[in-house]
This record gives sequence, structure tokens and C-alpha cells, in this order.
Amino acid sequence: MKQTFAPRWCGLLLATMLPAVASAGSLNTDKALVPGDEYLVVGNYPDNLHVVDLKTDALYKTCPVPGSVGPATLVMSPDGSTAYLVTNRFDEVHGIELDSCKVVFQAKMSQRPVERAKALFALSLSNDSKQLYVIQTPTTLNADHYRIGEPRLAVYDARAGEDAKPLRTLPAPRQVTVMATGHDGSLYMVGPDIYKFDPLTGKHTVAIPSRNWKRPRYAPPDVLSVWPLKNAAEDFTVLYTTAKFKGKTDDPATADWIYGYFNVNLKTGKVETRDFGPFTEIYFTGARSPKDPNLMFGVLNRLAKYDVKQKKLLAAAEIPHSHYTVSLNREGSKVYLGGTWNILSVYDADALKPVASIALPGGDMGAASPQIFTR
Repeated sequence: MKQTFAPRWCGLLLATMLPAVASAGSLNTDKALVPGDEYLVVGNYPDNLHVVDLKTDALYKTCPVPGSVGPATLVMSPDGSTAYLVTNRFDEVHGIELDSCKVVFQAKMSQRPVERAKALFALSLSNDSKQLYVIQTPTTLNADHYRIGEPRLAVYDARAGEDAKPLRTLPAPRQVTVMATGHDGSLYMVGPDIYKFDPLTGKHTVAIPSRNWKRPRYAPPDVLSVWPLKNAAEDFTVLYTTAKFKGKTDDPATADWIYGYFNVNLKTGKVETRDFGPFTEIYFTGARSPKDPNLMFGVLNRLAKYDVKQKKLLAAAEIPHSHYTVSLNREGSKVYLGGTWNILSVYDADALKPVASIALPGGDMGAASPQIFTR
């Protein structure tokens, strides 16, 4: 395959066109959130954590993040008080209380001097907001070689303050990217399959087969899942693409290429695997409307809306630039697009028309995971 590369001057030109990435500084750090109101929280470079008021679609406050914000994988405590995010190039997790912007938690993933451990995107909290769950991938740094360790689930006191140490660690399945906590206390981990994991004993079962599904005439699914997103209905949704073969041959040239979703309802534990439309373009994330779960939204280079039952594209909107994440407010009336640069785009969920553009102080969000929550 022929490859082409942009000349060096293209990168230099781009660097001169982009504004310098600077800390937004503290903004309204003592401004408490209003109980019952709905907010969006997201990090961006170099060290910012922003809270957006969804009533006004305007920036509400900015909290400073110790060290580098990246990658800003973020989850909210169920009580709506504290944001926990992976920071400092996957090396640490920080918990920031949003009312005061105070750091209430900090832990390094490495637990020994000879160890280098990373946390990628898999973190969650217990339903009482008291325990934080993080999957860590450790490597032992020997003098003449590195030894890759087995992944582990580390369980922390979520309010342990700085230099927190795990309450316990448990062996975890390999290749887990994201996870979410069910209302029964189980952890749902997205890896080669979607596992239901007991954070007390470490026992786990397959909740939804993915790589190992047994769907006749279907190809194995392709899954991209690095954003721990869920909606107001407590649906934890992961997109997949697959091919459904025709006739008796596994010929990809004649197959139907399909988008679908795996879903866990975190309230009830009900799981679902469902196709929802033809695969015509790539989406990085998808979310069902909490108002009408028959509506599925997806985004990357366009914002699209599908009728799940009819497996039909209802509408698509051009967006100003690529966005990685799609989220909806609790009423299902507005769609929020995040990730990539420092702009949050807001669309009307019915008409798929833009209603707001929110510029965040600082640099790009990159692969950050915005979270919508009610205080």
C-alpha cells in the first residue's frame, strides 16, 4: 500500500496557526454547584477541569488539576460531588470535589519502587461513592529486562486524600478498557467480552459475549471502547461493527455491514446485543436517548441519529470538526459533543440543529470523557 507523508513544513505551519496551550487558571473555584441542577464536567490540557451549566450551556467554573490533565478519562461519583480522573500520562488518579475544587484523592498507580503501572480508561465508583475501582497494568523494571505483569483491580477509599494506597487488589481480566458499576454492586468490564465482576471476591462471568459471540452468519464484532460513558437512564452502551454474511459463503464483498450496540442497564442488570443500522461511516461513540431508547446517536465526523427498531438513519448533521464523544442531557432534548479541540458543540436532539458552541479555556480535550450528571 502506497503511503504519503506531509512535509515537515506542514507541521510547522499548523503549530503557528494554533494558539498556545495555557492553563485556564482558577475560575469561580469556591462557587458551589446547585443541588438538582444538571452539569457537564470535562478536562482539557494542560491542567484544567471545567464544569458547564446545562441550563445556560455556559461555563460555570474551572478547577485546577495537579500535574498534567492527560488523558482526562473521567467518572463522576454517584452522589454528584466529586470527579475522578486519570492524570499525568496514565500514572495517577485524582479526585476533585467540584463544590470547592479541593483535591480529595490522589493515588499513584505504581505500588513499588521497581514497578511502573498505568491506568488507561477503566475506572468506576461504588454506588455509595465510598470506593474507587481502577484497573492497573503493572510492569516490573529489572536491571536488564522488563517483565509485564498481570492486570489487577485496585480498590481505594475514594476519600483517602493524597498518596492513597489500595484497600485490596484483585486479579482482573486482560484487555479491559472501560467499566461501570451496576446498582447491585457488580462491575461491568469491557474487554474481549463484557464481564460481570464481583469487586469483593474477584469472581467474574461473561455478561455479554463479544469476541466470543455465537451469532450464526455474523463476523466477529469490531469494538472501540475507551470512553466510560452512560446516559441518565443508566444505560452503559458500547458500539460494535460487524458483517452479516449472505447465502452460504463468508464473502465480505456481498455481506451486509452493520452497526450495533452492546448495552447493560446498570439499574436492572438487563443486557442486550442489537443491530441498529447500516455501517456507512465510522463513529467513535454512541448513546441512546434517555427519553426514547429507540433513538441512537453516533458521532465522529458527523452527528447521526438512528431509529433502532427500523434500523434506519433518520438524520445526520455536519459538525464543525471531529468529535469523539456524544452525550445527552437527562431530558434527552440536547446532544453534547466533546473530545478533540476545546469546543463543546450542542445540538437540538429532535431537529439535529446546532444550538450552542462552548469554548473551554485552555487547550484541547483530546480523548477526554465528558460526563453529564445531576448534583
